Amino acid sequence: DVQLQACGGGLVQPGGSLRVSCAASGFTFENYIMTWARQAPGKGPEWVSSINWNGAITDYAGSMKGRFTISRDNAKSTLYLQMNNLEPEDTAVYYCAKWYSSNWASGVDYWGKGTQVTVSS
Repeated sequence: DVQLQACGGGLVQPGGSLRVSCAASGFTFENYIMTWARQAPGKGPEWVSSINWNGAITDYAGSMKGRFTISRDNAKSTLYLQMNNLEPEDTAVYYCAKWYSSNWASGVDYWGKGTQVTVSS
């Protein structure tokens, strides 16, 4: 069975940094596009970033460009999101997701459990 387990969330002060990880199992990780998304309290889901199978192509939502970095380690079947210069507005539950394939036209087919990130002084 596909499993995606995000971890590494926590409480961080504004301006601080945090790296969240997503351990994948039950599928051949390197064959799939992966995505991070988040959901803030009282708001709908928001796409954060996506990465192609080998990490050569990445994309970010506008407000995260220059602050967040998505990466992956296919040997460890793990997805990462490095978040710098965090703002209170980044407070949310962060989720990782697997796409149907390595094709950008395919879309997300599985969401993992999230990890809470709270940015507050």
